[in-house]
Order: sequence, then C-alpha cells, then structure tokens
Amino acid sequence: MSRDHRKLRMFTLADRLVVDIYRATNGFPPGERFGLQAQITRAAVSAACNIVEGSARRSTSEYVNFLNIASGSAAEARYLADLSCRLGFLGTIDGQKLSDEYTELAAGLEALIRSLSHKP
Repeated sequence: MSRDHRKLRMFTLADRLVVDIYRATNGFPPGERFGLQAQITRAAVSAACNIVEGSARRSTSEYVNFLNIASGSAAEARYLADLSCRLGFLGTIDGQKLSDEYTELAAGLEALIRSLSHKP
C-alpha cells in the first residue's frame, strides 16, 4: 500500500524545517562545516526522508519503523539546534523557533505512530 507523504502534515513540517535548518546554519563558523553544521543538516534531512521512505513501504509495520527513525532524527535535530544556540552559532530566537518546531514534529510523529500501532 503506497501512501502519499505530501498529504501528511508532519511531512510538510519536516520538509519546511530542512530548508529552515539549511538557512539557519549557513552562518555557522567555517570550522563547523563538517561538524555540527553537517550533523544538524543530516538529522533534518533524515527526518523528512524517513517519512517519505516509510510512506512508500507496503506494510504498516515497515511504515511505523521508518516513522520511528524519523522521530529519532527530529529529536536529534532539536538537540543540535539547542546546542547550536548555547554555543552561540544560532541566535536565541532562531534556535528556540527550531527547537519548538522539532518538538512539534516529534510529538506529531509519535501520535501518528501510536495511531498506526493500534491497527491490525
């Protein structure tokens, strides 16, 4: 069963956050290009891509597995946004906005996972 990931509110949020993360980290110090900047962008892309890949899987259990991975990536991105803020690489407002939106994404994914896990 193929699902259209573009119809999921959580995908729309994850997709927007990828662009937001790339823009927000563009000003990171050059020394972080292969460090924190690369890690946070990987986590952001991973959250969105795992929603897409899971949506293309046939079984609900496979779908849920990829949503679990996306949820973990969203939690990682939230932590890295917070860390970037504490290190002074992101402004407080940008860092808090990203952290809040990743909290929303993780909560939404958890709700979706719970709802799918109760179906046969």
